[in-house]
Amino acid sequence: MKESLGQDRRLTNQRKIILKQLQSVTSHPTADELYDMVRQHMPRISLGTVYRNLEVLSSLGLVRKLENAAGQKRFDGDMSRHHHIRCTHCGKVGDIFGAPDISDIEEKLDTDFVISGHNLEFEGVCPQCQ
Repeated sequence: MKESLGQDRRLTNQRKIILKQLQSVTSHPTADELYDMVRQHMPRISLGTVYRNLEVLSSLGLVRKLENAAGQKRFDGDMSRHHHIRCTHCGKVGDIFGAPDISDIEEKLDTDFVISGHNLEFEGVCPQCQ
């Protein structure tokens, strides 16, 4: 992994720890939840620092930001091609692997947009909320 990603985009020690913690879980934590995890390794880190670094890591394409219609943000450290399912009751997000690859649909769409990607999210009720 590159140590330098451009001006203000260096992979600092804080960013490395935040990224490592995010990549170690599959729970798609909020920034607050990730802050609690990161504080175990960096007790003096602030919540604002975690928020800012998550935005930088997201803009660099190192983490995926998942935002629901209500504006709640969760983060995913797994950048492999996969989809998500969100519980409509509690907001929990899970991964869906093995779904058919729909990226060829982008090429077949009748639009004058330059398509840069897609986001497919399923909704349902998780086992804990059923």
